[in-house]
Amino acid sequence: MKKGDKLENLLIEGMAAEGKCLAKVDGMVVFLNGGAPGDTVEAIITKSKKSFLEARVTNVIHHSPQRSIPFCDHFDTCGGCTWQHINYETQLSFKEKQVRDNLERIGGLALPEVLPIKGSEHTREYRNKLDFTFTDSQWLTWEELKTDKIKGPGLGYHIPKMFDKVFDLDKCHLQPSPSNEIRQHVKKLSLDHRIPFFNLRSQTGFLRTLTIRTASTGEVMIILQVTEDKKKWIDLILSSVAELFPQVTSINYVVNSKRNDTFHDLPVITWRGNSYITEKMPRPNEEGDLQFRVGPKSFYQTNSEQAFHLYKIAWQFAALTGKELVYDLYTGTGTIANFVAADAAKVVGLEYVADAIADAKVNSQINDITNTAFFSGDIKDLLDDRFLSEHGRPDVIITDPPRAGMHEDVCKMILKAEPERIVYVSCNPATQARDLKILSEKYSIDRVQPVDMFPHTMHVENVVRLIRI
Repeated sequence: MKKGDKLENLLIEGMAAEGKCLAKVDGMVVFLNGGAPGDTVEAIITKSKKSFLEARVTNVIHHSPQRSIPFCDHFDTCGGCTWQHINYETQLSFKEKQVRDNLERIGGLALPEVLPIKGSEHTREYRNKLDFTFTDSQWLTWEELKTDKIKGPGLGYHIPKMFDKVFDLDKCHLQPSPSNEIRQHVKKLSLDHRIPFFNLRSQTGFLRTLTIRTASTGEVMIILQVTEDKKKWIDLILSSVAELFPQVTSINYVVNSKRNDTFHDLPVITWRGNSYITEKMPRPNEEGDLQFRVGPKSFYQTNSEQAFHLYKIAWQFAALTGKELVYDLYTGTGTIANFVAADAAKVVGLEYVADAIADAKVNSQINDITNTAFFSGDIKDLLDDRFLSEHGRPDVIITDPPRAGMHEDVCKMILKAEPERIVYVSCNPATQARDLKILSEKYSIDRVQPVDMFPHTMHVENVVRLIRI
């Protein structure tokens, strides 16, 4: 079988990594783009290897009972909610299986019974942050090309794996109101006043990106990214947003003349309102809420509601009695550190982004938390014998690293520190499995709890508790 060959009457048996489907033909595994478990399909081979094939579904002959009708008009174009054609219960089942497979097959780890995945109560409008890109020449589908639609300016999302192609977004179901309304207004106003949209190839134009952040408190932040400090256009757009959307309490802009849209190394100018919005989260074991200030550059879990459940699981797994010294590695803006602080003697947070550490300290202050300390630096260099000697050996370590997982040196230093318990929160069970294999030298896994932070996607969070052997 070779590239371009057609596969007929192929039964999709399950899901695989990266959101692909799984089937078999003549004993060979086929990874498919498109389709759903239980579908019978026709497909075209896109890649042929000795041990597996990759293929693209071209026709669904029989639809699976596990299918759902996609709710978004952009489903076939956008790379976001790629699992929305699969019912939510099936999504959760495959995510739970993904966790088990990664820990057992990649890590070779002995597991207790994996606790049932914690699903998201809301599967739409659950995100608190979205980034939209301006384009002076929107990408059109084949269907749109057959019509008289003009390939004009647009404001939307990138086509998957294409840095310079952006489709114009009608409605996104990921973020609550007034996200769609703000985006549509900014686009129309900019078109009406002929303000130039950006061209990602020639790097020309004025309007680059629009970021909208919403909070559970009802506060909204916008960040408009432009290529030059042209006050007339900036003031026109931002004053109009301020007038029409009073819930926008933080209005910001960034002047970016670089060849990429990242602005963590650039100054953010607060045009009006606060330089932050405020998130609230229930305290885990007492009345009242914790408050977290979220700035333009701050990391905060994008599913606020599920973030509470994720942190509560981490807090439960930590089993604190009030006497423990806790290290919170990759603390970010100190959300987990401040969440568990009331039940610890002291929490020490480590993070490589200095701005995030500044936010973490502010978040302790506004919550009247006095038993936290935060330090910035590369964690593989920061966490050493000297640091342990100065700040004490931890009784419990909570770690929530980025998708790449922990550096091997950090894993080895954790082994050296020998805390009683380790709570490992991960957004990538594959790298988590790799790290847990190193930690298995001195620790055994006694609890595993998957959490779905991103419905209708392949992504899954997982919390593991390790006990010193």
